[in-house]
Amino acid sequence: MSAVMNPNSEANRLLNFSERLDINLLDKVVGCMYTGQRTEQMEAQTVLTTLKEHPEAWTRVDAILEFSQNPQTKYFALQILENVIKTRWKALPRAQCDGIKTYIVSLIIRTSSLPEMHEKHKLYLTKLNFVLVQILKKEWPKNWPSFITDIVGASKTNEWLCLNNMEILRLLSEEIFDYSSGTMTQAKTRHLKESMCGEFQQVFQLCLFVMDNSTNPPLVAATLQTLLLFLNWIPLGYVFETNLVPSLISKFLPVPMFRNVTLKCLTEISAISIAQYPQYEKHIKDMFRDTLQQLQQVLPLQTDIKAVYSKGSDDEQKFIQNLAMFLASYLKEHVQIVEKSPELHEQLGNTLRYVTLISQVDETEIFKICLEFWNTLSSELYLEHPFKAYTTASYFPSSLMKTPFESQSQTRRKFYDATLSTVRTIMIERMAKPEEVLVVENDQGEVVREFMKDTDSINMYKLMRETLVYLTHLDTVDTERIMTDKLHRQVDGSEWSWKNLNTLCWAIGSISGAMHEEDEMRFLVTVIKELLGLCEQKRGKDNKAIIASNIMYIVGQYPRFLRAHWKFLKTVVNKLFEFMHETHDGVQDMACDTFIKIAQKCRRHFVTIQVSESYPFIDEILLNLRSIICDLGQQQVQTFYEAIGYMIASEADDGTQASLIERLMALPNQIWDETIQMIKANPEALKDVECLKQFANVLRANQRACISLGNVYVHQLKKIFYDSLQLYKLLSNSISAAVVVGGDLANKGPFIRNMKTVKKEILKILSSWISKATNPQLVYEYFLPPMFEAILLDYKTNAPDAREPEVLTLMRSVVERLEGSITPRIPEIFDGVFQCTLEMINKNFEEYPEHRTNFFLLLQAVNQKCFAGLLTIPGPQFKLIIDSIVWAFKHHMRNVAEIGLQILYQMFKNIAAQPADVAQSFYKAYYLVLLEHLFSVASDPTHSGNLNLFSTILAYMFTLIDDKKVVVALGGVNDPSDNMTFLQSYIQQMLKSAFPHLTESQIKITVAGMFQLDQDVGQFKEHLRDFLVQIKEFTGDDETDLFIEEREGLLKKAQEDKRKIQMAVPGILNPHEIDDMED
Repeated sequence: MSAVMNPNSEANRLLNFSERLDINLLDKVVGCMYTGQRTEQMEAQTVLTTLKEHPEAWTRVDAILEFSQNPQTKYFALQILENVIKTRWKALPRAQCDGIKTYIVSLIIRTSSLPEMHEKHKLYLTKLNFVLVQILKKEWPKNWPSFITDIVGASKTNEWLCLNNMEILRLLSEEIFDYSSGTMTQAKTRHLKESMCGEFQQVFQLCLFVMDNSTNPPLVAATLQTLLLFLNWIPLGYVFETNLVPSLISKFLPVPMFRNVTLKCLTEISAISIAQYPQYEKHIKDMFRDTLQQLQQVLPLQTDIKAVYSKGSDDEQKFIQNLAMFLASYLKEHVQIVEKSPELHEQLGNTLRYVTLISQVDETEIFKICLEFWNTLSSELYLEHPFKAYTTASYFPSSLMKTPFESQSQTRRKFYDATLSTVRTIMIERMAKPEEVLVVENDQGEVVREFMKDTDSINMYKLMRETLVYLTHLDTVDTERIMTDKLHRQVDGSEWSWKNLNTLCWAIGSISGAMHEEDEMRFLVTVIKELLGLCEQKRGKDNKAIIASNIMYIVGQYPRFLRAHWKFLKTVVNKLFEFMHETHDGVQDMACDTFIKIAQKCRRHFVTIQVSESYPFIDEILLNLRSIICDLGQQQVQTFYEAIGYMIASEADDGTQASLIERLMALPNQIWDETIQMIKANPEALKDVECLKQFANVLRANQRACISLGNVYVHQLKKIFYDSLQLYKLLSNSISAAVVVGGDLANKGPFIRNMKTVKKEILKILSSWISKATNPQLVYEYFLPPMFEAILLDYKTNAPDAREPEVLTLMRSVVERLEGSITPRIPEIFDGVFQCTLEMINKNFEEYPEHRTNFFLLLQAVNQKCFAGLLTIPGPQFKLIIDSIVWAFKHHMRNVAEIGLQILYQMFKNIAAQPADVAQSFYKAYYLVLLEHLFSVASDPTHSGNLNLFSTILAYMFTLIDDKKVVVALGGVNDPSDNMTFLQSYIQQMLKSAFPHLTESQIKITVAGMFQLDQDVGQFKEHLRDFLVQIKEFTGDDETDLFIEEREGLLKKAQEDKRKIQMAVPGILNPHEIDDMED
């Protein structure tokens, strides 16, 4: 094989189109790409890619399909053909189009007519079908008007051919109705949809014919699968005015082989809203009744569905999932129709019973389906009449004391009462783990700390919590009864297990705020008392860790209760302090996390002297600070400092607050002072890793305290500010010296990394405080001068790898907080960070990703908060800013490209608000340049994700011309009033140059549409999307698919509508554009 793949070998003969294609050689090269060594695979890939991209490659497809013995080679050939159909079909001579079409059809017939061929070449046949559908999108209906008649007629001649034709129809439906956006223009999609709907009767009759008469199971299954796809768009008459639904229910639902696809079809039908079609209400009710009758034969209500699922086959498990989908979908859409029909109440009760049984199945995806239904039902029942719990015991109560609405809502709730009680139990038993819980049982049954957050579990918890809150509102007494009973069974051991205790406690924590305050107090006291007793009762560290984590979770969820009961709050916090000495994995983390939550929600209670207390609790905490945190890790200590910061921030007296801050920071300040003195006495101590770690830990504690203290952290900052800047300079010098000696290798070593960490922490503290500072003048006059001197010069003169991206974040914080008052210093900031950072990131789109993002965020902040500062920058530097914005939106990093486009849009709006001379100078210098860049990037498929922003900016730019906001002459025009005409011509030339394969008509209507739709960004975006579809394809002389006349008519209407709006606003239109009386 290596001989074949030698660069100078015969493989390159495949690229010589002057000689006959060697099919055997092609088979070998394709085989090499799939099975060869890595080098050979890469060489094979290069040859095949070159062959595939050759404009004449498609002429060899028929020979490859006829003579190749390798299925992968045939697939490769069909890829070549598919690409030609998608991009050059309209440019091919009609005879060649007809020839390809006839050949593909004959191949499909030959391959699909016999059952053994059908199965043997399944992948190849699927690709052939897909290629045919791509042809259909170009040819049907204009050049192949008889297609639907042809395929229906052919289907009646051979069952296996019919089976494949169903696949073709299914693919065609998907391409038109599901995947048309971005692959076909709006007009083309609309015409294909109209054609499909117009000729659907023949297809529908074929489906019914197969369903009524075929005894070929694979064909019937394929027909049902195809029908399933049609159901989301076919006219409702086909669904409800034929025997389709009765046939599905009576003939196919009982048959195991068709049961799943039939249920999917019924689910699709059940999701149809008939609010506007009351004539179909009877059909919907009949469907419900008949389906339930069949289900009770297939799956009797006495069945243990949970057990059946656990032992069932794959098809049986899918049936239960599909059944959940059907029942939930039907009830969500039509439950009120069933509720007002007494004859269906029994079936409704049975349906609810089915959903409760399925809700107990141990499968997350199935439970999610049921959960969403219970959420919808419970929220609907609650929101019909919030805060009103019913108390009557009678069914269908009647009372003169109630309004009709109130009686109706209570009647409805009563109907669901028993079901919802069961659902409460299910929710409590299956409660998902909240984000706050860090102590978990792993797959090996061990109690450990969870390090990775399970996003799915968190989302599930949020939905379950919401559902259980609604269920609690509907019947608080029942929720409390279930939870209390289950808690007693934990204590007496009859249901004791870690899993049962966890789900119960997570459920208890989730309903915080759903009870009346006095009920909540009584309930919570019982719960905590029982759990503390359980903690004393159980032996073993794992048991105690689980119980402790649940106690901490619950108390953290009930701040309202804690605020109302000081002694209980104090007891809880002291218990948390005990847990902070517990070394079992995760317990200390949870204790600290719970403490910070309580500190945030009950902050004022800690700084206030409570009844029967002689001083605030914060005094006691600070007095015992060392002993409380002595067993905590550094991250936990930092969390603790942030928590205390929230308490101190709530203190109203400035003097007391400053004193509390001093006491809180005494320990870190002591370590800081000692380490600083050591460095001053012996600068070499900076090379000690432990010394650097000490600095980092102290600074992190400061930074977390700063987050919660906010502006008042200034009392502490003043104490360490100048020493921090001195340390920053010392570290920078040490890093630079090390890099000079050791090069890039030294920069990445552990010693330098530790130094850079300390620098980063200093920058983070400054950013955190400045972002919260309430005295901009103090920041500007006291902190900025020494900070800029130490940090900006260091950043500018350092080697690129030694520059901290956090410097850019700090500058952004300065700009966002000081806004216009920082304007005089914008040139200084830009001098320090702009050009040197730009030089780091403008070589490619990948290096220095943090600097890259932070750089553009800084530019965005300047643009938004102090745009006047940008205008003070000299012309050449301002051009650099524009270049950097263009560079930003050219990025393939979506977040950076988005920031760049947002900056540009905001800049255009800022410019429009400037004095006329400033705005017009900007338009003259940059309007056309930016327009070119925007079109260039917007037409790149890799930037399609930002189409909305591109559309917004381009529409705004055209509006500027439309509204005559640009009064300076653009390009080569002499009169600014000619800007519109010039710009239309300019864009047409630009597009023609960039996309020479587009026709004059295409370009003309594209440009006209951009001006006519610029007031409606949504329509403008779809118009731009149409253009992006067209640039992928060569049209040749055939423009019928473009529906030019229709699009011109739509654009003319849009222009008329736009003119009416303009005429309604005096002064918008030029007086010479208005048709009024002449003097």
